[in-house]
Amino acid sequence: MQSRCVTPNEAGQRLDKLLVKVLNKAPKSFIYKMLRKKNITLNDKKADGSEKLAVGDTIKLWLSEDTIAKFSEENAALDAVMAVKDALDIIYEDKNILVINKPSGVLSQKAAPEDVSVNEEVISYMLRTGQLRREELGSFRPAVCHRLDRNTSGLLVAGKSLAGLQDMAQLIRSRELGKYYCCLVHGVVKEKTVIRGYLTKDDLHNRVYISQEKTAGGDFIETRYEPVATNGKQTLLWVHLITGRSHQIRAHLASIGHAIAGDSKYGDKPDNKYLFEKYHLKYQLLHCVQLVMPKDTLRLDGLSGKVFRAPLPSLFTCILREEKITDKVDDHGNLEFKRA
Repeated sequence: MQSRCVTPNEAGQRLDKLLVKVLNKAPKSFIYKMLRKKNITLNDKKADGSEKLAVGDTIKLWLSEDTIAKFSEENAALDAVMAVKDALDIIYEDKNILVINKPSGVLSQKAAPEDVSVNEEVISYMLRTGQLRREELGSFRPAVCHRLDRNTSGLLVAGKSLAGLQDMAQLIRSRELGKYYCCLVHGVVKEKTVIRGYLTKDDLHNRVYISQEKTAGGDFIETRYEPVATNGKQTLLWVHLITGRSHQIRAHLASIGHAIAGDSKYGDKPDNKYLFEKYHLKYQLLHCVQLVMPKDTLRLDGLSGKVFRAPLPSLFTCILREEKITDKVDDHGNLEFKRA
Protein backbone atom coordinates (compact mmCIF):
# COMPACT_ATOMS: atom_id res chain seq x y z
CA MET A 1 0.00 0.00 0.00
CA GLN A 2 1.16 3.52 -0.78
CA SER A 3 -0.26 6.62 0.88
CA ARG A 4 0.20 10.18 -0.32
CA CYS A 5 -0.91 13.52 1.06
CA VAL A 6 -2.17 16.07 -1.46
CA THR A 7 0.26 19.01 -1.75
CA PRO A 8 -0.50 22.62 -2.78
CA ASN A 9 0.83 21.80 -6.27
CA GLU A 10 -1.70 18.96 -6.59
CA ALA A 11 -4.75 20.60 -5.03
CA GLY A 12 -7.62 22.05 -7.06
CA GLN A 13 -7.73 19.28 -9.66
CA ARG A 14 -9.93 16.18 -9.93
CA LEU A 15 -8.76 12.98 -8.31
CA ASP A 16 -8.78 11.07 -11.61
CA LYS A 17 -6.61 13.75 -13.27
CA LEU A 18 -4.00 13.36 -10.54
CA LEU A 19 -4.11 9.57 -10.71
CA VAL A 20 -3.45 9.68 -14.47
CA LYS A 21 -0.25 11.63 -13.70
CA VAL A 22 0.84 9.36 -10.86
CA LEU A 23 0.04 6.11 -12.68
CA ASN A 24 1.01 7.50 -16.06
CA LYS A 25 1.56 4.13 -17.73
CA ALA A 26 -1.77 2.69 -16.61
CA PRO A 27 -4.86 2.63 -18.88
CA LYS A 28 -7.63 4.88 -17.59
CA SER A 29 -9.86 1.82 -17.45
CA PHE A 30 -7.49 0.31 -14.87
CA ILE A 31 -7.62 3.46 -12.72
CA TYR A 32 -11.43 3.58 -12.74
CA LYS A 33 -11.59 -0.15 -12.00
CA MET A 34 -9.33 0.33 -8.95
CA LEU A 35 -11.55 3.19 -7.77
CA ARG A 36 -14.69 1.04 -8.12
CA LYS A 37 -13.06 -1.82 -6.20
CA LYS A 38 -11.83 0.58 -3.47
CA ASN A 39 -8.21 -0.30 -4.28
CA ILE A 40 -7.74 3.45 -4.52
CA THR A 41 -9.40 5.55 -1.81
CA LEU A 42 -9.68 9.22 -0.91
CA ASN A 43 -9.61 10.05 2.80
CA ASP A 44 -10.29 6.35 3.48
CA LYS A 45 -13.55 6.46 1.52
CA LYS A 46 -14.66 5.12 -1.84
CA ALA A 47 -14.23 7.67 -4.65
CA ASP A 48 -15.27 7.82 -8.29
CA GLY A 49 -12.50 10.14 -9.49
CA SER A 50 -14.57 13.30 -9.93
CA GLU A 51 -13.75 14.65 -6.46
CA LYS A 52 -11.92 18.00 -6.33
CA LEU A 53 -8.77 17.63 -4.25
CA ALA A 54 -7.79 19.88 -1.35
CA VAL A 55 -4.45 20.31 0.42
CA GLY A 56 -4.05 17.58 3.03
CA ASP A 57 -6.39 15.05 1.43
CA THR A 58 -5.05 11.49 1.70
CA ILE A 59 -4.96 9.17 -1.28
CA LYS A 60 -4.22 5.52 -0.63
CA LEU A 61 -3.19 3.09 -3.34
CA TRP A 62 -4.00 -0.40 -2.03
CA LEU A 63 -1.73 -1.92 -4.67
CA SER A 64 1.51 -3.87 -4.52
CA GLU A 65 4.78 -1.98 -4.95
CA ASP A 66 5.40 -3.99 -8.13
CA THR A 67 2.07 -2.87 -9.60
CA ILE A 68 2.70 0.77 -8.71
CA ALA A 69 6.19 0.59 -10.22
CA LYS A 70 4.83 -1.10 -13.35
CA PHE A 71 2.36 1.72 -13.99
CA SER A 72 4.61 4.64 -12.95
CA GLU A 73 7.19 6.21 -15.24
CA GLU A 74 10.72 5.88 -13.97
CA ASN A 75 12.73 9.04 -13.34
CA ALA A 76 16.07 7.36 -13.99
CA ALA A 77 16.91 10.05 -16.55
CA LEU A 78 17.21 12.48 -13.65
CA ASP A 79 20.18 10.59 -12.20
CA ALA A 80 22.52 12.06 -14.81
CA VAL A 81 21.08 15.53 -14.26
CA MET A 82 21.66 15.24 -10.52
CA ALA A 83 25.41 15.19 -11.22
CA VAL A 84 25.20 18.77 -12.53
CA LYS A 85 26.17 21.13 -9.73
CA ASP A 86 25.50 24.87 -9.66
CA ALA A 87 24.61 24.91 -13.34
CA LEU A 88 22.03 27.68 -12.98
CA ASP A 89 22.92 31.37 -12.84
CA ILE A 90 20.06 32.45 -10.58
CA ILE A 91 19.15 36.15 -10.66
CA TYR A 92 16.13 35.87 -8.35
CA GLU A 93 14.30 33.18 -6.42
CA ASP A 94 11.20 32.93 -4.24
CA LYS A 95 8.77 30.13 -3.39
CA ASN A 96 7.02 30.37 -6.80
CA ILE A 97 9.58 31.28 -9.46
CA LEU A 98 13.22 31.32 -10.47
CA VAL A 99 14.66 34.01 -12.76
CA ILE A 100 17.69 32.54 -14.53
CA ASN A 101 20.38 34.05 -16.73
CA LYS A 102 20.60 31.39 -19.46
CA PRO A 103 23.87 31.16 -21.39
CA SER A 104 23.97 30.70 -25.14
CA GLY A 105 24.08 27.06 -26.26
CA VAL A 106 21.68 25.77 -23.59
CA LEU A 107 18.18 24.53 -24.44
CA SER A 108 15.19 25.96 -22.58
CA GLN A 109 13.32 22.68 -23.11
CA LYS A 110 14.34 19.27 -24.44
CA ALA A 111 14.55 18.78 -28.18
CA ALA A 112 15.46 15.09 -27.86
CA PRO A 113 15.05 12.54 -25.04
CA GLU A 114 18.76 12.59 -24.18
CA ASP A 115 18.96 16.40 -23.89
CA VAL A 116 19.59 18.21 -20.63
CA SER A 117 17.77 21.53 -20.75
CA VAL A 118 17.04 24.31 -18.27
CA ASN A 119 13.96 22.30 -17.25
CA GLU A 120 16.13 19.39 -16.07
CA GLU A 121 18.58 21.77 -14.37
CA VAL A 122 15.73 23.42 -12.45
CA ILE A 123 14.41 20.03 -11.30
CA SER A 124 17.92 18.95 -10.29
CA TYR A 125 18.45 22.20 -8.37
CA MET A 126 15.16 21.85 -6.48
CA LEU A 127 15.84 18.18 -5.64
CA ARG A 128 19.34 18.95 -4.40
CA THR A 129 18.17 21.87 -2.25
CA GLY A 130 15.30 19.90 -0.73
CA GLN A 131 12.58 22.03 -2.31
CA LEU A 132 11.19 19.05 -4.21
CA ARG A 133 10.91 15.35 -3.49
CA ARG A 134 11.51 12.80 -6.20
CA GLU A 135 8.09 11.19 -5.64
CA GLU A 136 6.36 14.53 -6.29
CA LEU A 137 7.58 14.49 -9.89
CA GLY A 138 4.86 12.02 -10.79
CA SER A 139 2.20 14.70 -10.34
CA PHE A 140 4.05 18.02 -10.74
CA ARG A 141 7.15 19.17 -12.60
CA PRO A 142 8.76 22.60 -12.32
CA ALA A 143 9.41 24.05 -15.76
CA VAL A 144 10.34 27.16 -17.71
CA CYS A 145 7.40 29.53 -18.31
CA HIS A 146 8.60 30.73 -21.73
CA ARG A 147 11.49 29.92 -24.04
CA LEU A 148 14.65 31.39 -25.46
CA ASP A 149 16.28 29.91 -28.56
CA ARG A 150 19.25 27.64 -27.80
CA ASN A 151 21.74 30.28 -28.97
CA THR A 152 19.95 33.26 -27.42
CA SER A 153 21.11 34.17 -23.93
CA GLY A 154 19.53 36.06 -21.05
CA LEU A 155 16.63 36.09 -18.64
CA LEU A 156 14.31 33.11 -18.41
CA VAL A 157 11.57 32.53 -15.82
CA ALA A 158 10.86 29.06 -14.41
CA GLY A 159 7.89 28.11 -12.25
CA LYS A 160 8.70 26.29 -9.02
CA SER A 161 5.07 25.85 -7.98
CA LEU A 162 1.74 25.33 -9.70
CA ALA A 163 0.80 28.93 -8.86
CA GLY A 164 4.10 30.13 -10.34
CA LEU A 165 3.56 28.22 -13.58
CA GLN A 166 -0.10 29.17 -13.96
CA ASP A 167 0.20 32.86 -13.09
CA MET A 168 3.36 33.44 -15.14
CA ALA A 169 1.67 31.73 -18.10
CA GLN A 170 -1.25 34.13 -17.73
CA LEU A 171 1.02 37.20 -17.52
CA ILE A 172 2.94 36.11 -20.61
CA ARG A 173 -0.22 35.21 -22.54
CA SER A 174 -1.75 38.63 -21.77
CA ARG A 175 1.58 40.33 -22.69
CA GLU A 176 1.80 41.95 -19.26
CA LEU A 177 5.36 40.73 -18.67
CA GLY A 178 7.74 43.24 -20.26
CA LYS A 179 10.52 41.49 -22.20
CA TYR A 180 13.49 43.55 -23.38
CA TYR A 181 16.53 42.44 -25.38
CA CYS A 182 19.85 43.84 -26.58
CA CYS A 183 21.17 42.78 -29.95
CA LEU A 184 23.89 43.82 -32.39
CA VAL A 185 22.60 44.17 -35.94
CA HIS A 186 23.99 44.71 -39.42
CA GLY A 187 23.76 48.30 -40.72
CA VAL A 188 22.93 51.67 -39.20
CA VAL A 189 19.67 52.25 -37.34
CA LYS A 190 18.91 55.91 -36.58
CA GLU A 191 15.40 56.04 -35.16
CA LYS A 192 13.17 54.32 -32.66
CA THR A 193 10.69 52.19 -34.63
CA VAL A 194 7.77 49.79 -34.33
CA ILE A 195 7.53 47.07 -36.97
CA ARG A 196 4.62 44.72 -37.52
CA GLY A 197 3.92 41.80 -39.79
CA TYR A 198 2.97 38.14 -39.95
CA LEU A 199 5.16 35.18 -39.10
CA THR A 200 4.78 31.70 -40.58
CA LYS A 201 6.74 28.79 -39.13
CA ASP A 202 8.30 26.02 -41.19
CA ASP A 203 8.65 23.22 -38.64
CA LEU A 204 10.38 20.91 -41.08
CA HIS A 205 13.34 23.28 -41.51
CA ASN A 206 13.03 25.01 -38.12
CA ARG A 207 12.82 28.51 -39.54
CA VAL A 208 10.22 31.21 -39.96
CA TYR A 209 9.16 33.58 -42.71
CA ILE A 210 7.94 37.16 -42.38
CA SER A 211 5.36 38.87 -44.56
CA GLN A 212 3.48 42.16 -44.43
CA GLU A 213 0.23 40.55 -45.51
CA LYS A 214 -1.63 37.94 -43.49
CA THR A 215 -0.92 34.44 -44.76
CA ALA A 216 -2.49 31.06 -44.06
CA GLY A 217 -1.18 29.93 -40.69
CA GLY A 218 0.59 33.24 -40.15
CA ASP A 219 0.66 34.87 -36.69
CA PHE A 220 0.62 38.62 -36.13
CA ILE A 221 3.90 39.96 -34.69
CA GLU A 222 5.00 43.30 -33.30
CA THR A 223 8.56 44.33 -32.43
CA ARG A 224 9.71 47.69 -31.06
CA TYR A 225 13.32 48.78 -31.06
CA GLU A 226 15.55 51.80 -30.65
CA PRO A 227 19.25 52.37 -31.36
CA VAL A 228 21.67 52.55 -28.47
CA ALA A 229 24.95 53.09 -30.35
CA THR A 230 26.56 52.54 -33.76
CA ASN A 231 30.01 52.48 -35.34
CA GLY A 232 28.63 53.30 -38.79
CA LYS A 233 28.51 49.63 -39.81
CA GLN A 234 26.67 47.91 -36.97
CA THR A 235 24.12 49.09 -34.42
CA LEU A 236 23.39 48.03 -30.89
CA LEU A 237 19.61 47.89 -30.42
CA TRP A 238 17.32 47.88 -27.40
CA VAL A 239 14.34 45.72 -28.37
CA HIS A 240 10.92 45.48 -26.70
CA LEU A 241 9.30 42.19 -27.68
CA ILE A 242 5.54 42.78 -27.81
CA THR A 243 4.42 39.44 -29.25
CA GLY A 244 6.55 36.40 -28.49
CA ARG A 245 6.76 34.13 -31.51
CA SER A 246 9.44 31.64 -32.51
CA HIS A 247 12.58 33.39 -33.87
CA GLN A 248 10.56 36.63 -33.97
CA ILE A 249 13.29 39.20 -33.23
CA ARG A 250 15.86 37.42 -35.40
CA ALA A 251 13.64 37.00 -38.47
CA HIS A 252 11.78 40.31 -38.12
CA LEU A 253 14.96 42.40 -38.00
CA ALA A 254 16.55 40.38 -40.82
CA SER A 255 13.47 41.02 -42.97
CA ILE A 256 14.14 44.78 -42.87
CA GLY A 257 17.86 44.47 -43.59
CA HIS A 258 19.17 44.47 -40.02
CA ALA A 259 20.13 40.84 -39.37
CA ILE A 260 21.57 40.03 -35.96
CA ALA A 261 25.33 39.52 -35.79
CA GLY A 262 26.33 35.87 -35.58
CA ASP A 263 22.92 34.52 -36.59
CA SER A 264 23.68 31.50 -38.79
CA LYS A 265 20.04 31.10 -39.89
CA TYR A 266 18.95 34.64 -40.74
CA GLY A 267 22.22 36.58 -40.56
CA ASP A 268 24.55 38.40 -42.96
CA LYS A 269 27.18 35.89 -44.15
CA PRO A 270 30.10 38.32 -44.67
CA ASP A 271 29.51 39.89 -41.24
CA ASN A 272 29.26 36.48 -39.61
CA LYS A 273 32.47 35.32 -41.28
CA TYR A 274 34.34 38.41 -40.07
CA LEU A 275 33.09 38.00 -36.48
CA PHE A 276 33.85 34.28 -36.44
CA GLU A 277 37.41 34.74 -37.76
CA LYS A 278 38.19 37.60 -35.37
CA TYR A 279 36.24 36.61 -32.24
CA HIS A 280 35.22 32.94 -32.82
CA LEU A 281 31.59 34.05 -32.52
CA LYS A 282 29.35 31.01 -33.08
CA TYR A 283 25.95 32.32 -31.97
CA GLN A 284 23.70 35.34 -32.42
CA LEU A 285 24.36 38.40 -30.26
CA LEU A 286 20.84 38.49 -28.87
CA HIS A 287 20.42 38.73 -25.10
CA CYS A 288 17.28 39.09 -22.98
CA VAL A 289 18.57 41.85 -20.75
CA GLN A 290 15.48 42.90 -18.77
CA LEU A 291 12.14 41.58 -17.53
CA VAL A 292 9.56 43.90 -15.99
CA MET A 293 6.77 42.50 -13.87
CA PRO A 294 3.37 44.21 -14.05
CA LYS A 295 1.81 45.92 -11.03
CA ASP A 296 -0.78 43.15 -10.69
CA THR A 297 1.00 39.80 -10.44
CA LEU A 298 -2.07 37.78 -9.43
CA ARG A 299 -1.03 35.36 -6.65
CA LEU A 300 2.73 35.96 -6.95
CA ASP A 301 3.43 37.92 -3.76
CA GLY A 302 6.29 40.38 -3.77
CA LEU A 303 6.76 40.49 -7.55
CA SER A 304 4.56 43.49 -8.38
CA GLY A 305 6.54 45.98 -10.45
CA LYS A 306 9.87 44.19 -10.00
CA VAL A 307 12.56 44.66 -12.65
CA PHE A 308 15.15 41.96 -13.32
CA ARG A 309 18.31 42.58 -15.34
CA ALA A 310 21.03 40.29 -16.70
CA PRO A 311 24.44 41.63 -17.77
CA LEU A 312 25.61 41.13 -21.33
CA PRO A 313 27.83 38.05 -21.91
CA SER A 314 31.56 38.73 -21.91
CA LEU A 315 32.02 38.07 -25.65
CA PHE A 316 29.13 40.43 -26.47
CA THR A 317 30.78 43.12 -24.31
CA CYS A 318 34.18 42.49 -25.90
CA ILE A 319 32.82 42.90 -29.44
CA LEU A 320 31.01 46.13 -28.54
CA ARG A 321 34.27 47.60 -27.26
CA GLU A 322 36.66 46.23 -29.88
CA GLU A 323 34.42 47.25 -32.77
CA LYS A 324 34.07 50.72 -31.21
CA ILE A 325 30.28 50.49 -31.05
CA THR A 326 30.05 51.68 -27.45
CA ASP A 327 32.23 51.86 -24.35
CA LYS A 328 29.25 52.33 -22.06
CA VAL A 329 29.40 48.74 -20.84
CA ASP A 330 31.21 48.06 -17.57
CA ASP A 331 33.48 45.10 -16.84
CA HIS A 332 30.49 43.12 -15.57
CA GLY A 333 28.48 43.56 -18.78
CA ASN A 334 26.08 46.18 -17.43
CA LEU A 335 24.97 48.60 -20.13
CA GLU A 336 24.62 52.30 -19.38
CA PHE A 337 21.63 53.32 -21.43
CA LYS A 338 18.90 55.88 -20.79
CA ARG A 339 15.86 55.27 -22.91
CA ALA A 340 14.35 58.21 -24.74
